[in-house]
Amino acid sequence: GGAISLLALNGLFILIHQHNLEYPDFYKKLYSLLDPSIYHVKYRARFFHLTDLFLSSSHLPAYLVAAFIKRLSRLALTAPPESLLMIIPFICNLFRRHPACKVLVHRPGGPADMSEDPYIMEEEEPSESRALESSLWEIQSLQNHYHPDVAKAAAVLNQSLSEIEDDISGLLELSAYELFDKEVKKKATDVPLEFEQVRGLFGKKNDIFAEHFSLD
Repeated sequence: GGAISLLALNGLFILIHQHNLEYPDFYKKLYSLLDPSIYHVKYRARFFHLTDLFLSSSHLPAYLVAAFIKRLSRLALTAPPESLLMIIPFICNLFRRHPACKVLVHRPGGPADMSEDPYIMEEEEPSESRALESSLWEIQSLQNHYHPDVAKAAAVLNQSLSEIEDDISGLLELSAYELFDKEVKKKATDVPLEFEQVRGLFGKKNDIFAEHFSLD
């Protein structure tokens, strides 16, 4: 596991694509590396850069890509905002490469939460995970995220995706410090102190001040 496994898979990927090496369990091994720690490890940027490369082929079967989308989405429920702002465009790019997986988004009668979800998170074999029978309720949940940028990014899936892929290279190494610094540098907007128009010094006729004080 960890960085060593990732580097080993990178070497295998080169041998498979450039030297016709046969290794049928390649994507099963990559799938097994997806655990809650991937959004927190120091080599996160390298991991998702290579995963994006490994999943770049449009000839991958839909069930396989759907399994990756579902597991990444499920793990995203406990991920920090800086990781979510990277993984949501990452998932959108997978939908662009594999339109058959859009059934996960356009399934009105699909599961609404984990208790109804046919997807088997613990299944190690992507083909047996039943991902294509599921829906992407996890991303819908992120539309209510406390960080406004995450909620906005997740809402993109409510609309038709453009054909042009998102460039995630600048998001791979996004840190919590950068997000915090961005918020601090935002210009504060004027916040209204009242939501009702003021009517005189002591307000309305029935106001408590009007009952006890008079300017007459």
